Amino acid sequence: MPEIVQIGERPYVAVRGKVAMDGIAAFADRMGEVIAWLAAKEIAPNDAPFFKYDVVDMEAGLVMEIGFPVDDLRSGEGEIVTGVLPAGRYATVRHHGHPDGLLGATRDLLGWAEKEGLEWDADGDHWTARLEVYRSDPREVPDMNNWDTDLQFKLKD
Repeated sequence: MPEIVQIGERPYVAVRGKVAMDGIAAFADRMGEVIAWLAAKEIAPNDAPFFKYDVVDMEAGLVMEIGFPVDDLRSGEGEIVTGVLPAGRYATVRHHGHPDGLLGATRDLLGWAEKEGLEWDADGDHWTARLEVYRSDPREVPDMNNWDTDLQFKLKD
């Protein structure tokens, strides 16, 4: 069942790209670039990796980031970007199962918020913070059907 939680601001490091709807899996492979950059800078992530959807346009494609929260804001280099996930109220729900089920989980979260009369912190297709946080480490949970993923969508203040 979805809930509303207060989350503090979170600095992060990520790679950003424009992605077609059918290209998300290929873009996810770029997570290794972020991991390598963090390792080279001797920066340890302080939480699970995430996908951040900045623009969600089912026809034109997505603008998204794949990254990790870190303790301190740094400057990016090349295709590595940095930013801060804003503090605020987030509608959140945990999805247990294969990432293919996230589309349905997202639809359900959006529908729940509409029924509750909640407003997203978004301007049309442009979102302030719409996240999928991957709680399961594939090295520890190799079966994607057993993964836990949190959806965290920022609500308007």
